[in-house]
This record gives sequence, structure tokens and C-alpha cells, in this order.
Amino acid sequence: MRTHFEVRQTALTVVCDERYLRAVKDAVYDARERIESKIAEDPFFGITYDPLPPSKDDDPLIRRMCQASVSANVGPMAAVAGAVAYHAVRAAVDEGCWHIIVENGGDIAMITSEEVRIGLFSSEPGFSDLAYSIPPTGRIVGICSSSGKVGPSVSFGRSGICTVFSDDPVLADACATAFGNLVGTCTESELKEAAERIASIRGVDGCSAIGGGRMAVCGTVPELTECGEDDGLITRILL
Repeated sequence: MRTHFEVRQTALTVVCDERYLRAVKDAVYDARERIESKIAEDPFFGITYDPLPPSKDDDPLIRRMCQASVSANVGPMAAVAGAVAYHAVRAAVDEGCWHIIVENGGDIAMITSEEVRIGLFSSEPGFSDLAYSIPPTGRIVGICSSSGKVGPSVSFGRSGICTVFSDDPVLADACATAFGNLVGTCTESELKEAAERIASIRGVDGCSAIGGGRMAVCGTVPELTECGEDDGLITRILL
């Protein structure tokens, strides 16, 4: 079952059995409450573009966001969409769910029991009809993206789309932001250097970037296949 669910700035596409939707929705409200409480306590958390080290006094979800910000060298809110998506998937898994995809503004957390295809949304000519073919994960993983051309999220780069793969969706989100920030001119050397830099971060499995009619891939990424709009896609990475 595919469902769209919105809570203020949070807009989710959820693919899972209907019986787990209540746990997912409750988790989204819970994650937002934790994050909003942190911002009320420390407004700097919500606005800084600099890494913020985790504190032992923080909520575990906030600590994950802060640790990801340090690893990626970005502000902790760069990981907010991945954190909410992860929290939702974790709640469903705790209820016994083993196949769920949560997409939150281009950032995906999921655990799958069968192969799925995630369509790649890109404004770059020649790269609009591609999908990642992802085998069953058997564990929670993250596929998170950033763009300098599409979507409302802040990016200091000009990439068509930068995507990061990791077993930690929170880290993947922060690293996708960092990746996008590194891609400005979209030259071959810049794409290559940016991809290598992000792939070298501990916890990142691999990454890909599209910009200037080029694509750079580094590390371990799923197979890319051609697809159409109605070609059996579970969802698209939307920005």
C-alpha cells in the first residue's frame, strides 16, 4: 500500500502494509516533537550550518543528527528528513514490519524483503529515465539525495542530484547535503573529487552525482536501469 502523509513541513510517501501506518504516523509526530523541543531549548541547533557535536544529555535521535553533522561537516538540520524517515521505519520494524519504504522529500529510509526499484528524478537531460534496482535489504538502509536545482532544501552547489547510500539514513541525509554543496561547476574533475570525498566518510557505502550532463559514481551503489513513468516503480527519489 502506498500512502502520502503530511505534517507541516514533513511530506512523506510511505509504502508498507496498512496495519503499520499508525505506528509510522505516530513516529513522525514523535520525531518532530523531539526535534522541535531541541530547537526550542537551543535555537542554534535549528539554524547552524556548522557541525554540532552530540551531547550525552540529548535525546538519542538528536544525538544521531549531531553525530551525522560532525561526520559530514554540515549542520545537524541537514539530517532532519533522514532522521524523521528513519524514526518512522524503526517504529514499523519494532511492530514486526519487514518491508517498508519511507520517502521524505528526497530522503529514503527503508527495509525490504523483495527487490524494489527506486526511480531517479533529475532535471539533467539524459538522466531522467533511470532507476536504482535494489535487492532485498533485510536491514534498515538509507538512500538520500540533494540537489542544487530542484526542491526547497538549502544547497550551496549546482548539482542535478547527488545521492548517498548508507546503512544509516541519518548519516546518508547529512552526507547528501555535503555532497551537493561540493558540486558547483559540475566539471568532470569536480564531480570525481566530490564523489571520492563523500564515499570516504565512515559509514557511507557509496554515492553518485549528476551534473553538467555527467555522472560520477564512487563506492558500492545499486545497479542503474532504464525505466519509464509507469514501469513498476515503487517510488521516485523526489526533491
